[in-house]
Amino acid sequence: MVETERDDGAAARDRLTGLPELGAVRARLGEWLAQASAAGQSPSVHVLQLGLRRFDAVNTAFGPAAGDAALVEVALRLSHFAGSELDGAWMAARISGGHFLLAACGAFSRERWQLFAGQLADRIAVPIPTPSGMARLSPRIGLLRALAGEEPDSVIDRLGQTLARLTRQQGRRIAWADGEIVPPGTTSAQMETDLLEAIDRDEIEVVFQPQFALPGDRLSGAEALARWRHPRLGRIGAGALFSIAERSDHLVPLSRHIARRSFELSRDWPAQLRLSLNVTPSDLSAGSYGDQLLAMLDETRFPAGRLTLEVTEQTLLHDVAAAAPMLGELTTAGVRIALDDFGAGFCNFRYLKLLPLHYLKLDRSMVDGIADDPRDLAVFRAIMAMAHALDLEVIAEGIESEAQRDMIAAEGCTFYQGFLKAQPMSAAEFAGLAAKA
Repeated sequence: MVETERDDGAAARDRLTGLPELGAVRARLGEWLAQASAAGQSPSVHVLQLGLRRFDAVNTAFGPAAGDAALVEVALRLSHFAGSELDGAWMAARISGGHFLLAACGAFSRERWQLFAGQLADRIAVPIPTPSGMARLSPRIGLLRALAGEEPDSVIDRLGQTLARLTRQQGRRIAWADGEIVPPGTTSAQMETDLLEAIDRDEIEVVFQPQFALPGDRLSGAEALARWRHPRLGRIGAGALFSIAERSDHLVPLSRHIARRSFELSRDWPAQLRLSLNVTPSDLSAGSYGDQLLAMLDETRFPAGRLTLEVTEQTLLHDVAAAAPMLGELTTAGVRIALDDFGAGFCNFRYLKLLPLHYLKLDRSMVDGIADDPRDLAVFRAIMAMAHALDLEVIAEGIESEAQRDMIAAEGCTFYQGFLKAQPMSAAEFAGLAAKA
C-alpha cells in the first residue's frame, strides 16, 4: 500500500463502485496543473482512461447483476493496483458504464506510465467469477501526460478521443493521446529478459510492511513485499514484477528468491515478531512446494512457528482441494495460514471450510468506511462475528486513521497494518523499529 491523495468526502461518489465521480478527478487535476503552472514547471501529471470493450456482452451473457459485480471488481482491482504500484498522489474515478479514469501526480517517465498501464490491463483481464460462470473482460487504455498550460477538460477530452479510436481497433490494448511519443525499449520481451538477470544483479529488494497488535499498538511482525529496482525504469512494484515473471515463466524462481531473502533478513528479529509471506498460484500448483519451503526454512534457520503464509482467493481459484492438504502439512510443522484480501471479489466461503486457517486478513475496502458509514460498520461486525465463531484472528489492512484503528479495536480485531503507523520500509529500518519494540 502506498500514499494516496483522496477527495475530501464532499465529492459525489458512484453509487455502484464507491469511487469518486468524474468531477472529483477534474477538480484534483485542476489543482495539480495549477500548482505546476504557479511554480513555472512542466506538470508531472499522468492520466489514463480505461474502457471495457464490448462490456454489454457480459450483461447479456450473465445478467445485469453479474455485470454490476464485475464493475465493482474492476474498481477494486484498479484501486489496489494503483495503491501498490504508484508513488505519490493518485485518484481513481468511474466515469460511466465500463469506463474509469486514473490520474497520478509524481515524478516518473512516460515509459513507466506505459508499463504500469500494461500491467493494469493484465490485472483487469483476469477472469472474474460470477454465479453464472467466468466473466472475461477486454480492457482498453488511453494514456497521456498533461501538457504545460493544459486544462483538465482538455486532458479528459484527449483521453476520450484516444480511447474511442482504440476501442474500434482489433488487438491493440494501449495507445497514447496525440502528441505523445511511445519511448523505445518497453516491449514485454525486453522486460522479461531484464528480469532473468535481475535476481543475479540483486535488483529484487525485499521491504517490510510493519504489523501491529491490538489493543496497545504493539509491533507484532511484518509482511514481506518485493520491489524491483530497475536500472532504467526505477522502482517497479510487486504487481508489475510478478506479472512479468508469470509471462516469462519465472514466477517460481522469483517467489523462491523472495522467500529465501525474507527468511535471511528476518531471521534475527526478536522471537515474538512474525513474518508474513505471500504465496503465488504457481507455488501452490507445484506439488513439492510444501517440502521445498520447509527445507528452505531449515537451511536459513528461520523458525517455522514464526511464519505466516498469506493466500488469496485468486491463488486458490484453480484447485483448492489440492492446496488444502499441502497447507495442512505446513501447519503441522508450525506455519500459520492467513486468507488474504478477504472481502474483495466474491469471497468464496467454501475456503473457510476446507483450509486450515488461522487468520482472516481483511481487504482495505472492508475498513475504508467503517468510521462514518453504518452499513460498512455492519458488514465489518458481521465478518468479525463469523471470524470469532470460527476461532480465527483478524488482520485489518489499510488502516490510515485513528478513527479506523479505534473502531477495529473496539470490535475485537487482533492485528492491523497501514500508513497510520508505518509505511513499507527496508530491512535495516525494520530492524531498528524492532529493536525498540
